[in-house]
Amino acid sequence: MRHHDKSMNTAERPEDVPRLFVEHWNARRADLMAALFEEDADFVNVVGLWWENRADIFAAHDYGLKVIFKDSTLKMGRVKVRQLADDVAVVHVRMRLSGQSDLGGKAGTRQTVFSFVVRKGGAGWLCVSAQNTDIVPGAETYIRTETGELLPADYRKK
Repeated sequence: MRHHDKSMNTAERPEDVPRLFVEHWNARRADLMAALFEEDADFVNVVGLWWENRADIFAAHDYGLKVIFKDSTLKMGRVKVRQLADDVAVVHVRMRLSGQSDLGGKAGTRQTVFSFVVRKGGAGWLCVSAQNTDIVPGAETYIRTETGELLPADYRKK
């Protein structure tokens, strides 16, 4: 990881963690993104890949920002902070991702809900756990077919 100025990466409020995450994503700074996480933090991505420490969170995002998301733009939408204690909060954020590489053509825009569990310490607010979930319009759940394909499903439509 590159060395960086701590002051430009300090989250003074819980909602600063996702704001800085997006800022660093768009600057392609996986080192600064990883620095927003505690040393033994967890990160679960949209397909269930689970990284269990800052170094792995860095490595996954460093790769992703160079290959999968090199031309992407991440934008924040609605933010909801639920303060659990003076030094612990859950932050949910709607995100919009455009410009993802798609192995041959042009990928469409994705929308997700990101959940950040953050804790305040001497270095400001840091993320303990994050999970990113894709929003699938018109779906309630998934069904796995006999061939192993995962398909969105909506039981409300008969």
